[in-house]
Amino acid sequence: MKRKWIPGVLAGALMIGLLAGCSSSSDSDKGGSGKGINLRLYTYGTEEAYNWKATIAAYEENHPGITVEVVNLSEKGDTAEASKKLDLAAASSEQMDILMFSDPAGYAQRVSLGMAEPLDAYIAKDNFKEEEDYKVDSHIDGKVYALPGKFNPWYVLLNKDQLDEAGLPVPTDWTWDDFADYAKKLTKGEGANKRYGTYFHGPQGGGWMEYLKLMMLNQPHGADFLKPDGSSNLDDPNFKKTLELRVKMEKEDQSSVPYSDIISQKLSYRTQFFNQSASMIVIGSWMNTEIGGTESVPVNFHVAVAPYPKNNPGDEIGYTSVTTDYVAVSASSKHKQEAYDFVRWYTTEGQVVQGKNIPAWNGVKSEDVTKIIDTILSGTKNPELVDKESLVNTLLISKASELVPPASYQAEIFKAVNEEYEKLILGNQDIDTTVANSQKRAQEIIDSNKK
Repeated sequence: MKRKWIPGVLAGALMIGLLAGCSSSSDSDKGGSGKGINLRLYTYGTEEAYNWKATIAAYEENHPGITVEVVNLSEKGDTAEASKKLDLAAASSEQMDILMFSDPAGYAQRVSLGMAEPLDAYIAKDNFKEEEDYKVDSHIDGKVYALPGKFNPWYVLLNKDQLDEAGLPVPTDWTWDDFADYAKKLTKGEGANKRYGTYFHGPQGGGWMEYLKLMMLNQPHGADFLKPDGSSNLDDPNFKKTLELRVKMEKEDQSSVPYSDIISQKLSYRTQFFNQSASMIVIGSWMNTEIGGTESVPVNFHVAVAPYPKNNPGDEIGYTSVTTDYVAVSASSKHKQEAYDFVRWYTTEGQVVQGKNIPAWNGVKSEDVTKIIDTILSGTKNPELVDKESLVNTLLISKASELVPPASYQAEIFKAVNEEYEKLILGNQDIDTTVANSQKRAQEIIDSNKK
């Protein structure tokens, strides 16, 4: 029996809901009234992080007769919570026109279920190539089901005051060995008041797996647990080296927050950094909207930014994990052309209007980055506390590793590797056993999903 990416019962419910959504009408659909078309956008993005009101208003002003209704699936911007609610909404035959997915695995999973409409015909009509117009390639099995919104490379946030205290400069080109050395020098105190050099927010329950690919993501190729053909990449030496780095920093140097604390206390990377409990965090640049402080999470220290660390001194700086929003047209939408029109606008001009992130759209040139950053930081409480030069320089040199098209069984791989890591970090098996078990379990999942 082939393994599926979600339990069969839920998959069945979703399929029934999707089929029903294609044939039933919705009370909230204004399309048949002749008074206009209402598009429903399902998103995990909060108003604070995505500036929806101004963004939607700008679109509606130039598209008479179209209204866009934002359906916020998580008030706190929790992507896991939003994903569950999105699946339930699909199963309940709600009117869905535009969908946002937060990661490649979630995008691929819902494409495999038939939730997203192929966009190739619309793109051909618009006469552009997705891989040329955008910095992120969103093809799955040769087809495009979503266009990318933001371009959020991962970087390192630094408490500059604590760096100054330790006599450490803001890095502009460094390795993971340098990072570990910084973390050791920044660690201070003992017990409940201990300040750690760093905090790694994952892995957790098959999510935040970037933290088990630390020394893979800074490579031009081979940055994921799977290869482009769907085969295992867990024999990559950089996977084992990442495990060695994590064990060394937590157990030997005691410079990173213990994994057991992260899980048992449900720690948050924002709290750890902004409460000054950790001096450095490796995180995505969606944090640009927060590093100057917000109403809910103020900041009272200087923040600097460093590029994602390299493995070796001779490596090229800048390769890093990149996150984006995959913005799709719902397969059940009755207004697919109008939904596509919004998706295309939102992922191009709309990103500039939104003013919250660096766009994945190549129409925004590198020389415009400083202006966009000024706009983003102006929306924070204390932009003067941000070392803008270090932020801009880091964003300018950042580039995506080769993006591996996600397999439909990727989430299963993530969960298996996560479970093996937990055995390692909690002291129940060694590194070699962890690598061997991860490889074995991954291969079993791959084999069970072969057609």
